[in-house]
Order: sequence, then C-alpha cells, then structure tokens
Amino acid sequence: KSAAGVDDAAVQAYYKAHQAEYMTPESAHLEYAQLSLAALEAQVTASDADLRAAYEKAKGRLEVPEKRHARHVLITGKDDAAALAQAQKVLAEAKAGKDFGELAKQYSQDPGSAHNGGDLGWAERSAFVAPFADALFGMKVGEIKGPVKTQFGYHIIRLDEIQAGKSKSFEEARSDLEAQLKRDRATDRFGEIQERLQTKASEPGADLKALAQEFNLQAGEMPTFVKGAGAPPLGLAPPLQELIFADPPLPNGRLGGPVLLGDDRLAIVKVLEHRKAQPKPLAEVRESIVAALTQSRATALALAAAKAARQKLEGGASFDSVAQELKVSAEPAHFVGRQDPSVPAPVREAVFSVPRPAGKPVFRELSLSDGGAALVEVTRVRTATAHDEETQVTRARQEADRLGTGADSAYLEEMRRTADVRKNPKAFE
Repeated sequence: KSAAGVDDAAVQAYYKAHQAEYMTPESAHLEYAQLSLAALEAQVTASDADLRAAYEKAKGRLEVPEKRHARHVLITGKDDAAALAQAQKVLAEAKAGKDFGELAKQYSQDPGSAHNGGDLGWAERSAFVAPFADALFGMKVGEIKGPVKTQFGYHIIRLDEIQAGKSKSFEEARSDLEAQLKRDRATDRFGEIQERLQTKASEPGADLKALAQEFNLQAGEMPTFVKGAGAPPLGLAPPLQELIFADPPLPNGRLGGPVLLGDDRLAIVKVLEHRKAQPKPLAEVRESIVAALTQSRATALALAAAKAARQKLEGGASFDSVAQELKVSAEPAHFVGRQDPSVPAPVREAVFSVPRPAGKPVFRELSLSDGGAALVEVTRVRTATAHDEETQVTRARQEADRLGTGADSAYLEEMRRTADVRKNPKAFE
C-alpha cells in the first residue's frame, strides 16, 4: 500500500484520470545566435570630425531657450469684480514699494508658491499659459505688471532675473551628439545584418556558428526551452515561440530566423531536439497524488461528519452537545454581514444561501478550502439598519484598501443589499 492508507490501485486510477495535470510541457533543445542594438552601439565609433559635422547640421536644434525668474501673486474668486479689485489693490501696494514676497504670502491663492513669497523659479516661456507668458516675456528686470488675467485668476507679476537664450557649444552638446550618432549608425547596421541573415540563414547547409562569427553575434545553447514559458536570454517573444514550435517543425539541421525579440534584438536558432508534451512518470508524481487523495479523503470524512452532526441537530440535539461529542469548539453565535472579513467566504455564502428560519434553526454543512468542513446554524435574520449599513460600508472600504483592489464601489453596492445572519460555524478536521 502507499502512504497514509492510499493503495496503489487508487494512485493508478487517479494518475490516469488526471493525466493532463501531470504532463511535462512541450520543449526544445536548441542552439541560438542573437544580436542586440546595444551590442552594436558598443562596437560603433564616432570620430571628432563626425561629431563636428553632426553639430553643424544640428545647430538649429541645439538652442537653449531664454528663461526668466519671476514671482507672482494670484487672486481668485467667484466674484470676478471683487477679485479684480483685490488684484489692483495688491498691485498698488507692490508698486508703492511694499515687499513683494510678503504680499504673496499675505494675499496669493497659489498653493504652489504663496508660502515661498510667490517665487516661480527659473522657467522658459512654454511653462506658462499664453497671457501670463506674453506679459512676463515682455517685461524688464525689476518691473511689476498686472493685473494679468488667465483661466486661474488675476496675477500680479514681478520679474527678478533673465537668462538669455543661447546655442549649446560643441563641448556642451558633444555627449548627446555622440550617443545619437552611435545609435543611428547601430540602427542602420542592425537593419543591414537582419537583411543579410534573412538570406544566409535560409541557404542549404547554413552554419549557425559560422554566421555568429561572421556577424559578431552572441552564440549559445539552451538544453530546455519550454513552450509558452521561454527562458533568458531569448525570452518569450511570440515570433520565436512560433518558429521553434512550428507545425510542421523546422527540419533537422535547418536554421530558423532571423526573428525579432523586440525592437532592438534578433536571433537565429537551430532546433537540435523537439520534445512533445508527455505524461510525467508515475514514480515522479506519486507523492503529490498520494497527498491529493489523502486530502480528498480527509475532506470527504470531515464533510460526512458535518452531515451526520447536522442530522443530529435537526433531530433535536443541541449545538453544544454535538460539538462536545465531536471534540470541537463552537464559535459563539453572533450576527455576521455578507462582507464580514472575519468570517471565511464559503461560510458567508452558505449562511446567506439557506432559507430564512421559520420558527426553528436552519443548518448547513460545507467544505472549507483547507480540507476541513464547517457546520453553521442560522437562527435569526435581521434587516440592516442605517447604522449597520454605515458600519459595513466602512468595513468594506477598509477591506478593499487592504486587498488593494480599488473596488470600493462593488463592495458598497453589495453593502446596500446586506442583511445580517446569526450563525454557528464548526470545522471538522
């Protein structure tokens, strides 16, 4: 006999009935050679003359825009006339010499800058809405202007500093130019190699290692490449999966590809062996089958015990006496809501699926996810009050936050249909 009282015949029968659960996945043993854009970039060089030529060509795109450093006071309000009057008052105080930063702290309704004395920092024209930008970039250093109306309200603006626009020098632009030039050249080279491999890999007698050496590809071998899973460094690109596990498969010795593994990698492959999905040997899975059968039998025994206990309860036995007989403890009776997180979901589903008690308790046995069983007694149903509903709404929100689902609305909708049930759950091991 097998462990835990499970005999060999039961193991054999379970193995045959559940063979689909004990399959080795389809896989392949393959050789590959891959090319990455990053590897090509590392091989590409850019001379000083190349970079200077690129600089001259790109000069128009290397402008550093003018930036301005300003402060403002923002006045908002539903009453436009009142907001304008307030803005004009602030403008007058600013022009009279009152400290602009203090005015911003006192009056500004811009939460992002008021506490900083209205300081907006350095910014280019594109950082602002058009009316504000037009006003600011038409001012002189030290000038105060306003009220300037935008969709945000009325602004009083003071310009503190100007940083003139300029073209980047060659040295300032050099690193960006070099990176872009190498990227462009590597991209061109990537396309050229892809086209040449398309031809060469399909030729009769094409040799993977020879092509890897000719085009400086990274070659390797993967003894087990699993269908639907893949593995580093080739990954799980659908075109690669389709190539390796094609029906009919690649002829022995023939190269497949090149296939793109993304925007910046490609590979050619040679399938050395193709393994179809097949059942795992019984010896390999026997232990897990015994565990499954043991669990199944334990669940059946627990459920049978719960059923027998239910029949005793329906015959007039008390809940406590049945619990003592089974040597288990009963949870004290209490009301539970449909979404009460303190009660296992299967128990909640069971108690809310039974008929409402009509003068006597209603009992229901059920299996639990841990292999045990529970017996519940429903003695009374009460309709949720406004206070109950609010309490359960709060619980639902907390549970949704805990689960991280963001599904508060689904919980709340369910809460509005909630009724409470008095129950006694009991687990049988």
